Amino acid sequence: MISTTSLFAPVDDDLRLLTDNLKNLVGARHPILAAAAEHLFEAGGKRVRPAIVLLVSRATLLDRDITPRHRRLAEITEMIHTASLVHDDVVDEAELRRGVPTVNHLFDNRVAVLAGDFLFAQSSWYLANLDNLEVVKLLSEVIRDFAEGEIQQGINRFDTSISLDAYLDKSYYKTASLIANSAKAAGVLSDRSIEINDHLYQYGRDLGLAFQIVDDILDFTSPTEVLGKPSGSDLISGNITAPALFAMRETPYLEVLIDREFSEEGDIEKALAIVHASQGIQKSKELAARYGQSALQHLDCLQPSPSKQALIDLVDYVLSRIY
Repeated sequence: MISTTSLFAPVDDDLRLLTDNLKNLVGARHPILAAAAEHLFEAGGKRVRPAIVLLVSRATLLDRDITPRHRRLAEITEMIHTASLVHDDVVDEAELRRGVPTVNHLFDNRVAVLAGDFLFAQSSWYLANLDNLEVVKLLSEVIRDFAEGEIQQGINRFDTSISLDAYLDKSYYKTASLIANSAKAAGVLSDRSIEINDHLYQYGRDLGLAFQIVDDILDFTSPTEVLGKPSGSDLISGNITAPALFAMRETPYLEVLIDREFSEEGDIEKALAIVHASQGIQKSKELAARYGQSALQHLDCLQPSPSKQALIDLVDYVLSRIY
């Protein structure tokens, strides 16, 4: 399996610079916010989202070097992503993220909410300073989509009537929107054509959906120590994802267990057993692979380069996590 380290080789130096810059950009005047932000950026994420922005930037500029605005866009992308994780952890009452204590666990919910708000506000300020209205619109939409995705997830908890389309919409809002809009924004900053920028958006959208479906599969198949949270925790909290949706169609009894919110002893174990015995995980793998294939086709608009190759390999990397 490819590692992100070798995958992101074309933008290795860019990512190192990004990590240093993020800490300076946050530069919160309040010690607790500064500590929270420092903790977040140290938490060892793979930096997939800013890496995509940097790879798209290099793939669309080819012989020219990337500009400070492209770098700033990558930094804003990571700030928005990190802000959304902080709010996610508060909503989910999570104690661990990537095996590290969450901000809400280290400090408290109030500080975590404020830290997330602060990061969103900082990213918006830096975004406005890019002085490119189209890019501002693209990334403002992402911030709105995050809220929309969280609200939908909250409303649809334990709702067994949720459709696959509704699940994909929520996955777009929570994951794919940022990847799609920031990839397109990188193309806009590179002065690419509308057609190329639309392909970059579609690449990010399809890759983001594949990414989320894979994450939802891993929630059922990965051991707790790998996930940093209990296996099946999405379903236990009432968040019905692709594997459970497919399993419900096959074994309607799963609906009964979810409808009663696993209130009887042994319900959770039964529900997880039904998902594992069904075709749910296999069908979800096929769905992720379809989005992965579609993402690849949208890269045909780019000329060959090491950065384009890394964007191609990234699709394989995302899909290989489930095998």
